[in-house]
This record gives sequence, C-alpha cells and structure tokens, in this order.
Amino acid sequence: MALVKAGVVVLDCAEPEKLAVFYKELLEGEQTAVTANRVEIKGAEGTRLAFRRDVNATPPSWPRPENSLQAHLDLVVEDLDEAERKVVGLGGRPTETKGSTGPFEERSYADPAGHSFTLRREQQLTAPKRG
Repeated sequence: MALVKAGVVVLDCAEPEKLAVFYKELLEGEQTAVTANRVEIKGAEGTRLAFRRDVNATPPSWPRPENSLQAHLDLVVEDLDEAERKVVGLGGRPTETKGSTGPFEERSYADPAGHSFTLRREQQLTAPKRG
C-alpha cells in the first residue's frame, strides 16, 4: 500500500455550497460531507472535489495575465456540444473561443466562482492498421 495517496482537490471560494452544487450537477455526483466552511462531493466516476470557504477568494483571471491561471480541472466528455450546454445551463461560462491547438479537442470554461476548467473530448483509441 502506498504511504501517500491522492486525496481530494480543494477549490477556495466565497460560497462553497453554491459551487458544490455546480460541480455535483455537472459530474452527476453526490454530496459526501459538509462542515461550516467546506463541502465535499464525489462525482459519478469517483472524482472527489471539495470547496472551502474563503471570503477573500479572488478567482483566477485567465486568460488575462494578472492573477492568472493558478490550477484548473480537465474534465473528460464524449460530446463537447452537449457538455457545453450543461455547463452554461448550470452557470458556467466559456473562456476560450478559438479552436484547440493541442492534440486533444477541448474547450475552456470558468465555473460560477471563476475557477478554470477544460472539457476535453475522450480520445477514441483505435488499433493500428495491419497489412
């Protein structure tokens, strides 16, 4: 057994209850713990996130350079358009409107508290051609 195991990703925000609802709905998960200053959720696929109250939290300003990207989540989806509709319907907003330049098809967003995250299309693995 590993001496150290990954625990939970924690996002600081002014209103953890509201941000937890956004991610719980987006990840089709469940709330697992609540204290006065922290809410934890577990997504349907097992991803664990927590939201900690920080009344002075300043969201990243990415893609602007001041107070820029601090960390972000990569979320894997099958259908980018459908996932984008869900994100926007839950209160998220697109932050990157130009096409993806990397090896993955992806789009960038901010959650209702301003944290950056990316929806990335699930890669379809295919066997090499034989012949």
